[in-house]
This record gives sequence, structure tokens and C-alpha cells, in this order.
Amino acid sequence: MNYNKWVACWGNATSITDRKECVYAKDITLRYPVFMPFSGSKLRLRFSNLTGTEAVTLSKIVVKCKGVSEECRGVLCNVTIPPGKEVTTEPIECMVKAGDTIVVSIYLADCTQMNAGTLITGPLSKGQYAYGDFAEADELPLDLSRHTNWFYFLNTIDILTEEKNHALVCYGDSITAQSWPDYLALRAWNGGHHDVSIIRRAVSGTRILRQYDCITYQAYGLKGSTRFPIEMNVAGASAVIIQHGINDIIHPVGSDVNPFRPWSDMPTLEDLERGTREIYVDYIRNHAELNHLKVYSGTLLPIYGWRTYNEMRDEMRQAFNEWLRKSEIFDGCVDFDKAVRDSEHTERFAPGYDSGDHLHPSEEAYEAMANAVPGGLF
Repeated sequence: MNYNKWVACWGNATSITDRKECVYAKDITLRYPVFMPFSGSKLRLRFSNLTGTEAVTLSKIVVKCKGVSEECRGVLCNVTIPPGKEVTTEPIECMVKAGDTIVVSIYLADCTQMNAGTLITGPLSKGQYAYGDFAEADELPLDLSRHTNWFYFLNTIDILTEEKNHALVCYGDSITAQSWPDYLALRAWNGGHHDVSIIRRAVSGTRILRQYDCITYQAYGLKGSTRFPIEMNVAGASAVIIQHGINDIIHPVGSDVNPFRPWSDMPTLEDLERGTREIYVDYIRNHAELNHLKVYSGTLLPIYGWRTYNEMRDEMRQAFNEWLRKSEIFDGCVDFDKAVRDSEHTERFAPGYDSGDHLHPSEEAYEAMANAVPGGLF
């Protein structure tokens, strides 16, 4: 087999973690299993401290391929990531077969600032942590470990693979940080498309045009113009689906209600269109290393019943969706809205497709979103 092309096989965004009372950890092991859509001969891992304010040292990184020989195992020690930076490891020799699961374990020996990480969910997004150094252990001790959906520091995994393989990037907010990219990856794999990976670049609460600098909402992430140039660093990418903008519409409530969400933050329809075009599409078209990418818009989902819902917000959402469907700046549109909305009352989710908060879909609806992606993107 001729393995001569680096392609991202797994990817996440990096944001500021939720500001809790405790922001440091010590003597802890993080463990993340990753499904491998491709075969390959080497792996390289990117770790991010993009939102950290202190240097982070990963005392030990252990990569194992589940179910294969001990030869497919790599150990790296004392990888230091400066604040605001990302670090890519030297290639690790590791023969991986498509369909394998590799396990990445990270041991943090010393007091470590846990500022850089992202909350993601889905059937392929399951992490664990344990107190103590168990990075090289096959199993974490039951009484010292718990499950987590916070993915700290681990940002991207690339594999040296065949020329035919490529990556599809899913970019967005909490809708994309939740399950549909995982269901899309499973749909591709189960449908026999073993030459495409699904790379998730999503942060809950993030907006196109603005970001929060207060600790209450810092975990809502960086604004689009800051995020996008960093998150589009995806080896072997062929296309990106951009499903973003609902938080710009639903967040502002007035400073008398919330001092961090003034009405001045409310965009116009023209603001959203211009931001999407300039921050995302024009950025790709104007950079030689990216301008081969196909760019697909993703329509915004129903919000009827959400706590800040009103007709003005929904009119803006629906008008923005029409622009996303019809604008010639995109190579196509993935109509997520149409896939999950009620056919008679288009401002709301179809029965069974609302998670209960009237903003985020149910698991069944996330599968419907994945099924709405054109097969040609595989």
C-alpha cells in the first residue's frame, strides 16, 4: 500500500473551558478513543493551548491501537505547549487499519491550567479521566475514573494514508458540537465510503460576529474571524459545511436583562450575510492553500419555543436561511432546517425532533441532519 498523503482523520475545535471554581488539574490521566476511517502507517497529533494563559506540559502521551499488536504503540514525554499556541508531534510509527480504534491517553503530572478544551457529544465522542498515572494501562480503574465529554488539548489527529482519502469539515456551534457529525461519520462508514473522514470544528455558544470576554460566557468561544483561520488548518480537506449564526440572533436581550448581552449585539440580516461571506467564504477563496475547498452553507434550525424566541428573530433566521439556500457564493447548501422542521409549522421542530429546549435537536433529528448531507460530499 502506498501511504504518502497526510489527512486529518479526527479533529475538534479548541475553546476556553467553562469557568468553574477549579481551573487546574494535577496527577490525572485523560483518555480519548478515536475511530479510524483510514488505514495508514504513521500518526501525528496536534495539541492546542490556544486559549490558555500559561504553558501546559503533557507529561506523557500514549497512543495505542485497540485490538492490534503492541508494536502499534507510541509514547511521548514532556510535550510543552506555550500559551496561545498549538504543537504538532513528530510522526509516530503506527500501522492502523480502517475501522480500528486508537486510544490517546494524556497524563498530567504537575499542576496544569485546564483552559483549553471543548465539550462535544455523539456516539463516537466518549472520553474518560482517572486520578493518577494510568496512561499506559489497558483499562482505567473503575473506582478512580469517570466518563467525560470535555476534550482537553487534543485538537487534531493526522494519518499518513493513501492519496484517495480526504476530510470533510463540519464548522459551527453547539448544534455541530453535538451529535450530527458523528452520525455523518457513521453514515459514511456504514455506506461503504471509507475514503472520507469527518472533522468537527464546533464550539457551543459561539457567534459569527462577536465573542464574550467575561468569565460567565467565555466558554461560548471565540468569534468567527478569530476561530476560522485557525480551525481550517485541516490536512487533506476537500470541503467544509458551515452551519453557524443562530447564536448571533438569539443571544441579545438588552443590558437591563443581562449586562453581557446588550441589544447593540443584535445583527441585521445584512450583517450576518456580510460576516458569512467575508469571514468564511472570502477567507477560503483568497488563500491559495484553501481555495480548492468546496464551501457548503448549512441552514439554521427552528427556534420556536426557545426562551428568547420572538417573530422578529425567526423572521431573520428564515430570511438568512433563504440567502444560504440561494447565494451563489456557496458550492451548495445542506438544508438542515428542512430536514428537521415541521412541514406545516415551519417555525418549529417536527414531532420527535426537539430535544426539549426548542433549540437543540433530539438524537433522532441529529441523524436526520446527517442524512441531509449530499452523498456527493463523501
